[in-house]
Amino acid sequence: MVNRPNFAIPRTVPTQSESFTEAINSEIRRAAATGIYDIRGGGSKRRLPHFDDLLFLGASISRYPLEGYREACGTGVTLGTRYAKKPIELDIPITIAGMSFGALSGRAKEALGRGATSAGTSTTTGDGGMTNEERAHSKQLVYQYLPSRYGMNPDDLRRCDAIEIVVGQGAKPGGGGMLLGQKISDRVAEMRNLPKGIDQRSSCRHPDWTGPDDLEIKILELREITNWEKPIYVKIGGARPYFDTTLAVKSGADVVVIDGMQGGTAATQNVFIEHVGQPTLACICPAVQALQDLGVHRDVQLIVSGGIRIGADVAKSLALGADAVSIGTAAMIAIGDNDPRWEKEYNDLGTTAGAYDDWHEGLDPAGITTQDPDLEKNIDPVLSGRRLSNYLKVMAMEVQTIARACGKNHVLNLEPEDLCALTIEASAMTGVPLSGTDWVVGKGASL
Repeated sequence: MVNRPNFAIPRTVPTQSESFTEAINSEIRRAAATGIYDIRGGGSKRRLPHFDDLLFLGASISRYPLEGYREACGTGVTLGTRYAKKPIELDIPITIAGMSFGALSGRAKEALGRGATSAGTSTTTGDGGMTNEERAHSKQLVYQYLPSRYGMNPDDLRRCDAIEIVVGQGAKPGGGGMLLGQKISDRVAEMRNLPKGIDQRSSCRHPDWTGPDDLEIKILELREITNWEKPIYVKIGGARPYFDTTLAVKSGADVVVIDGMQGGTAATQNVFIEHVGQPTLACICPAVQALQDLGVHRDVQLIVSGGIRIGADVAKSLALGADAVSIGTAAMIAIGDNDPRWEKEYNDLGTTAGAYDDWHEGLDPAGITTQDPDLEKNIDPVLSGRRLSNYLKVMAMEVQTIARACGKNHVLNLEPEDLCALTIEASAMTGVPLSGTDWVVGKGASL
């Protein structure tokens, strides 16, 4: 009989499932324990094709770059040139997206107005109406006209500088918003004509129209109310961008705003945020194609929003055919949201700086997504406005730097030819060649 060594049988290293991750498992346990769906704010957190999947091709011998800061590179943009008597003139192609008073504190809204005005751009009211502080500190204010009609006031339509009809939002195309009772203070309740402290759910569609023919009538109605002075924007969520852009233009819009699924929201179902809509990158080119097919590209302006973070994102949006971008989450971060200096307070709420998304609870220690008067004191609207202005100006300078490197004397002269794609997804979505090749994915080799 042969003696064999007494080896212990090695154990297999445990592996986590790619499908049943810790995050998924924790959500299953939460749903099983509570019987209700999860609500949060912000935009999609999953990995999606994004602007980082594109690169610019700077000038060298075959292209002639502009010299540093010595040769001019314009950043101004005009919005609403189609029909409005008084188009919006912006110094930079970066605007502030609609975020409501109610979702945000009054001081936060003031900071957004101050920062946008200092940087020479516009801000937007959001759901729930216009506050006097916001109007006073916003040189150019866009008034959102939403399905809920909360706070809608014909006098405010005349006080604003442009009107944005919201049909959809990137985080929840086809869905309405939420504002839980703990954030409906006396003032919010009065502005929205709601009972204090009662959960509010916004409509997912406008109550007085159901299609593009009705939208055309609504746009004409708003033009009559405002004596044809105000540009009319139509905001759509990133679902079917070609057809929605086409219908918005045929309904008479001056500006189309398209919002991808990286765009944030104050509160909605997590399953909505992560599983409904399309990435911002996938929405731009179909919208531009619609404008080109109708012969109105640049005559009807296109604003892109949803996950814009840095100047390079702005420049890539412009190169793909947009006229401007709009930022929301990034603006909140600039004025103090999710700041590590509140780490202890975030920990006390069971989260951490950079991950806090329970904006609907009204417990934000930074004082931004709250109606608690004590928490609201934590934001200084003057200082925060200055921070936002700095951030916007830096982004604009970054866009100029890229435009000059591509030989452009205005940022709107950037074009798809200045780009290449790092992934097949980005190439297919944007129609630019895969890096190092002349292959546009899905279209064969280019000539």
